[in-house]
Amino acid sequence: MLLSELALEDTDFQKEYEIKLKLFEKKLNELEISTLLGNEDDKLDAILEIHPGAGGTESHDWAQMLMRMYLRWIEKKNFKYEILDIIPGEVVGIKSVSILVKGKYAYGLLRSEVGVHRLIRISPFDANSRRHTSFASVFVYPQKEDLRISINENDLKIETFRSSGAGGQHVNKTESAVRITHIPTGIVVTIRSERSQHKNKEIALKILKSKLYDYYKQQEEQKLKEIEEQKTDIAWGHQIRSYILHPYKLVKDHRTNFEHTNPDLVLDGEIDEFIRAYLLLKRNSI
Repeated sequence: MLLSELALEDTDFQKEYEIKLKLFEKKLNELEISTLLGNEDDKLDAILEIHPGAGGTESHDWAQMLMRMYLRWIEKKNFKYEILDIIPGEVVGIKSVSILVKGKYAYGLLRSEVGVHRLIRISPFDANSRRHTSFASVFVYPQKEDLRISINENDLKIETFRSSGAGGQHVNKTESAVRITHIPTGIVVTIRSERSQHKNKEIALKILKSKLYDYYKQQEEQKLKEIEEQKTDIAWGHQIRSYILHPYKLVKDHRTNFEHTNPDLVLDGEIDEFIRAYLLLKRNSI
């Protein structure tokens, strides 16, 4: 007799059946997603960046909410992460954050999150309890070890400065923070997480190589036109997903039309269904 049949006759079997069914569905979803991630870079670690849009306190708080969402997702996936650089907001939240995400298919999964994320809510910072709309952008790059990318030292502008925390208090009294600008592409990497200038420079160069790898790869694949279109999509007002907390509760992905009616659950890291819907959309559009 099947477990499903026994479950109809015994409540103990019913509980066991439900547990096994959920495990089976989880494994099936994981298998399905692995079949959707066939690109060469999909298995790599990822560098995740979050930047708030205009709006000061509101957008800084929203960027931090997104950071928490992704960190919770990372924990649920049993991935590891390292915060490479973070700039706190003047009042609350963050001005930017760069996170190294380590795990199988980290890049393949997270690349579905690239774009502008919009939050609509009653502002906790508005004394008149008015509704506010905030934006934050998410960028993801593949983290590939031992990249064979040659960087001409003459193409780099390297600046050092003091790392400072919230309120202007110096983390240290030496110029340990490093900002590297790749002049030909305009790509900028800033790292201030370590006390050692040498270590910060090492991390910055590693991230720069990843960004250049991504940049040159897209050039090689003759996707310059597509890149320009993506830049337009990432502009404010071209959000990929909306998180609505008022006047009703809903999270909607505007690319796939997938919706979730529990924003609290989504903001607690439950975003796998959104990722799956996007990967299915990309596969079906090929």
